[in-house]
Amino acid sequence: MNVRHLLATYGTAFAALALFLFFAVAANNFTNPTNLLNIGKQVSFLAILAIGFSISFTAAELDLSFAAVCSLCAVVVGGLIFHKTSPLLAVPAAIAVGVFAGALNGVLVTALRIPSLIATLAMAAIATGTAFAITGGVAFVGRWDPAFLALGRGSVLGVPALILWTAAVALVVVFVLKQTRLGMHLVFTGEADEAARLAGVKVKRMKLVALAFSGACAGLVGVLLAATLNSAAPDMAKDYLLTSIAAVLLGMTMFEPGRCNVPGTLVGAATIGMLGNGLVLMGAPYYVQDILLGFIIVGSVAVSASALKKAAFGI
Repeated sequence: MNVRHLLATYGTAFAALALFLFFAVAANNFTNPTNLLNIGKQVSFLAILAIGFSISFTAAELDLSFAAVCSLCAVVVGGLIFHKTSPLLAVPAAIAVGVFAGALNGVLVTALRIPSLIATLAMAAIATGTAFAITGGVAFVGRWDPAFLALGRGSVLGVPALILWTAAVALVVVFVLKQTRLGMHLVFTGEADEAARLAGVKVKRMKLVALAFSGACAGLVGVLLAATLNSAAPDMAKDYLLTSIAAVLLGMTMFEPGRCNVPGTLVGAATIGMLGNGLVLMGAPYYVQDILLGFIIVGSVAVSASALKKAAFGI
């Protein structure tokens, strides 16, 4: 393996390691186990949303509704728990809302042939409006069922539940993409949909499944956010839109350059999480992270511009 190939494949991962070492030296308490655990928990929400977005991206569709759908799902589960509904009913109901929203995106894209950029922006507006209609603009807060709160606040053998949820989603997606016909068809659909269709792949179905899965991940994160924060607000996930997309784009610059891949997405999410945490510990102004995030997105898109264009506009 020559140096150029090594840098192209692992260069961004090396940069993430360098960033970690920099903050370990420059930011007080950055390597404190409690702080690292907090980073892991905060990155969990970002990573799951990013993995969901990456699946739609793999099928060459761009889901810009997942953050709004996530907030809506949080409001649904929060409202149900607030009104004493059993978590056994509330949690599946919220995830079902996410799946429905994602599947509706899929119908708009495949049946009505609306570009995913437009269709999912419309869905984001609908989800946001519905969330505000449900809450009246006021967050659900209260003493909620401990069994529900354990989904986000609990731990197993000392490992936070949020990290376990992230690991479970990541492992399932890796298995599907690498070991199943469904995963192979999703990849073929994204890389050459017409050739895939001629080869017998049900391209429209793959796109619908990919967008529905993105919605399912949004629903899961909505549940975990509500359980962790013990509240549900109609815009609580809005800040995850750009950071999740950035994590996916950053992940496409490593391991499998130009392609969505779960390890890259996880490293991308961790990098963004470290960046935010380290800058706060160093006392940097809040806007510095936004500026750096913009540079990350621009740099990542420079590597994967053709994939982004195809996903957004279907060309």
